[in-house]
Amino acid sequence: MSDSNKTDFINPSTFILLGIPGLEAAHVWISIPFCTMYIIAVLGNFTILFIVKMELSLHGPMYYFLCMLGITDLVLSTATVPKMLSNFWFNSREINFSACLTQMYFIGCFLVMESGIFVAMALDRYVAICHPLRHSTTLTNPVVAKIVLAVVLRGGMLILPYNLLARQWPYCRTNIIPHTYCEQVAVVKLACADIHVSSYYGLFMVFCVGGLDMIFIALSYIQILRAIYSLPTKDARLKALGTCSSHFCAILAFYIPGLFSSLTHRFGHNVPLHFHVLIANVNLLVPPVLHPIIYGVRTKQIRDRLLRLFTHKGT
Repeated sequence: MSDSNKTDFINPSTFILLGIPGLEAAHVWISIPFCTMYIIAVLGNFTILFIVKMELSLHGPMYYFLCMLGITDLVLSTATVPKMLSNFWFNSREINFSACLTQMYFIGCFLVMESGIFVAMALDRYVAICHPLRHSTTLTNPVVAKIVLAVVLRGGMLILPYNLLARQWPYCRTNIIPHTYCEQVAVVKLACADIHVSSYYGLFMVFCVGGLDMIFIALSYIQILRAIYSLPTKDARLKALGTCSSHFCAILAFYIPGLFSSLTHRFGHNVPLHFHVLIANVNLLVPPVLHPIIYGVRTKQIRDRLLRLFTHKGT
């Protein structure tokens, strides 16, 4: 009997996404804030992209990186939320095996890319504040293009081994994923094989990639703060702090939920499963919502352009 059960699920054609285990009765209610956040994320990030494209004065390194951040947020939220809502609203739980691994790859790839974008933004702020006279000659368009290419290639290549391992393993336990999307750890746990290599690689990604990025960002901001507090006047210090505060808020909104989600999923064995799933969804939904709000409110050039846009429409 056990042998027949195993052969049923070796390389299944589809997986079943349960949603949020234990909270199935509340799926419709949970879908309301999730759908609202998705709409805000899509509208907000498209607005940022539109404003930067239309305003020639915003065609600089900081805003190029901001556009890349917006595209990354759109991909991350769109890769997960529509399927999640179809599950909540229409009980559409099935997902093709290849589609599941593709979703898993895109989520991992773009999360690594987003971390790299924050490093690039920290570099931009470091050069702008610590070496302002060299900013235009250091971060030229070709240099920015190379940074963007490096961020994209790093994200695509570092996640690839994880997905290749996941694709070759046999899945003979079950095809039911207790999650709202094909989260890496949740999928890998279904494999009836030794997954220690995958677990170690996942920890490498968390601590070495995410950790190194955070160290680089922290070192950049230490130098930035030293430069800011050495400025002669209070007004100059406040202006410099204002240009960095939006970046710092966005960094916290990305890294804190992400680290918490990753560590609790691997080490928080006593944490309820539905809490794991909710935190994982917050990690993917909240940053794309907050980033347009943070940059739209805190960045004067974007705020002024947005106000002019609505003023012209109203007149």
